[in-house]
Amino acid sequence: MNYWVYILASAPGGTLYVGVTNNLVRRIHEHREGVADGFTRKYDVKRLVYFEAHDTVMAAIQREKNIKHWPREWKIDLVVRDNSTWRDLYEDIAR
Repeated sequence: MNYWVYILASAPGGTLYVGVTNNLVRRIHEHREGVADGFTRKYDVKRLVYFEAHDTVMAAIQREKNIKHWPREWKIDLVVRDNSTWRDLYEDIAR
């Protein structure tokens, strides 16, 4: 089973959200539809701009915690490294 760490953005360079899940497609769909109350719904953060897979839940949770404690600029650098246009990657994973 894969576990996923992901970053959502409200717009290129906008508000960022870092999360972890065991079902990336389902979880991003939930964010996009505003199913749950919370940060992403409140700030309209729906664009999947980065994700990475981990083999264990422990590794994914630790990575999420690490990224959440990074300065904003480091998070932006992580996104830009693989997704310089801040393209919404949801369509790539939802096929």
